[in-house]
Amino acid sequence: MTTEVPHPVRSDARDNRARILEAARTVFGEEGLGAPMREVARRAGVGPATLYRHFPAKRDLLVETFAEQRRACRTAVRDALADPDPWHGFRTLIERICELHADSRGFADAFMTAFPEAMDFAADRERTVRAVAELARRARETGRLRPDFVVDDLVLVLMAHRGLQDTPRAARAAASRRYAAYVIEAFRATPAPEAARPLPPPARLAGALTRAPERRARGLPR
Repeated sequence: MTTEVPHPVRSDARDNRARILEAARTVFGEEGLGAPMREVARRAGVGPATLYRHFPAKRDLLVETFAEQRRACRTAVRDALADPDPWHGFRTLIERICELHADSRGFADAFMTAFPEAMDFAADRERTVRAVAELARRARETGRLRPDFVVDDLVLVLMAHRGLQDTPRAARAAASRRYAAYVIEAFRATPAPEAARPLPPPARLAGALTRAPERRARGLPR
């Protein structure tokens, strides 16, 4: 009886896989989940057959593409729950989620929508929702979170946050930080201007009100 020795992955195959994932992060990050697989292949400089050999289905590619963001989301949830200050944990989790969503249109789409068969993302979403509910319970007990907050408010916040994807990428991160700061102050039980942290610097967005519809009409990346 002979034992088969697994062949090491060839270096060109590893290089192709790395290029595909790098291209996918860019394409799905800019265009969202609706971006076609052929565009990923084109950006990676490989043929469709090579792409599908590595990732037989779009779901497989998406799971690998956003593995880093998913790990970051799980870490944010774990750290928030471990924070001895419930209000600080609640606040920092909202900030971190907004940051991750602002960084990639595709990850925000996968996290927020029921993409077919994307059970990995559904599990991340459910984990985050449960964490927010627990943090909210603890923060209400300290008197620092307004008593009428419900988890659906976070869903509302993230739905509105997706609108930032239509802003220029250079301003998106700054806009997201300022947005999160406003939201957190709205959730505070007893707003106290003298105790509130200064808002992050504003993002210059006035021009985006006219540019975004024009870019969508022309099919250009936001």
